[in-house]
Amino acid sequence: MIQDFVFRHFRHRKIWAVLFWGFIVFLLWFFIHTIFVIWVGLNGEVKRADVAIVLGNKVNENGIPSPRLQSRLDRAIRLYQEGTIKKIIVSGGQGVEGHEEADIMREVLVKTGISEADIITDRNGNDTFKTAQNGKSIMETQGFKTVIVVTQYYHIARTKLAFRRFGVKPVYSAYAEMGPEIRDPYALIREFVAYYYYLLRSYPEVHLTR
Repeated sequence: MIQDFVFRHFRHRKIWAVLFWGFIVFLLWFFIHTIFVIWVGLNGEVKRADVAIVLGNKVNENGIPSPRLQSRLDRAIRLYQEGTIKKIIVSGGQGVEGHEEADIMREVLVKTGISEADIITDRNGNDTFKTAQNGKSIMETQGFKTVIVVTQYYHIARTKLAFRRFGVKPVYSAYAEMGPEIRDPYALIREFVAYYYYLLRSYPEVHLTR
């Protein structure tokens, strides 16, 4: 009886030790990955490119871009005005508010004086995966070789991963310049999970429609 008790006691202690150290390793992994995401996002390679792809985000019910989306558009506008890019692809789907993100994005760019001929609209960019897939197709159709992705800093690592997995190289980046948000910690946790999901998922071959 005593031997059984001791055996069970040490077995349970061993299990808890494994769980404890597993949790510590996980936290360390999460911390290192988060530092990686922040570093990649805030140290983007802003180089001259054929096109910038602006990833969609929420459009408010009144048809005004959310601050996050507006900050992405502002960065793309500056890249265009500086001559860093020649064309802009706006990519987004229909939000729950009822607006086509890509159409609203296009309207904002046109109002700032960007020629409509220099804007390409992707209305099927419902998520990062679809934006990368559609972006690859558009780039090949248009003969674009280099791209700058424009989004929030914490989103850049996963976005670049998706584009590279679709065969787009090199992929430069420019983060949307806005102050810290309360939701940033949540976004970093989400990106930790989403990054490895994008890393492990399959990527279909892109079939061009000309």
